[in-house]
Formats: sequence, C-alpha cells, structure tokens
Amino acid sequence: MPTSIRLAPEIEERLDFLATKTGRSKAYYLRELIERGLEDMEDYYLAAEVLERIRSGEEDVVKPEDFWRGLDA
Repeated sequence: MPTSIRLAPEIEERLDFLATKTGRSKAYYLRELIERGLEDMEDYYLAAEVLERIRSGEEDVVKPEDFWRGLDA
C-alpha cells in the first residue's frame, strides 16, 4: 500500500545519510521503523487499556500466590 509522509528536513537528512552509507533504500528503513515502532505502540496502548480496566474494577487481577501455586506442580 503506497503511503506518503512529510518528514522534517533534519529527519530526512538523517534518513538520506543512513541510506547512502549503508546502501539500503530509504523505504527499507521506513518500513523497519514502522514495523518496530508499531509493535512498541501496540504494547504500550494495549497495556494502558488493561491498566485502566484494572483501575476501574472491570478487569480481575490474579494474586501472585495463586499464580505460582499452579506452576510448582
């Protein structure tokens, strides 16, 4: 899926420099950044959502002793 983005000039310069020095395309690095960044954002936002449900009482939390009890057998 083709997508366009606007980069700040200093970011574009850094991306150009990296691509030139390594012989890889700018598109390669942009894909890498999106894939890695998306994983981090999913982890953060989904965890924040669960934390909010815990705080509001909508989500149950297992006590540590109950968790470990089933694992030592």
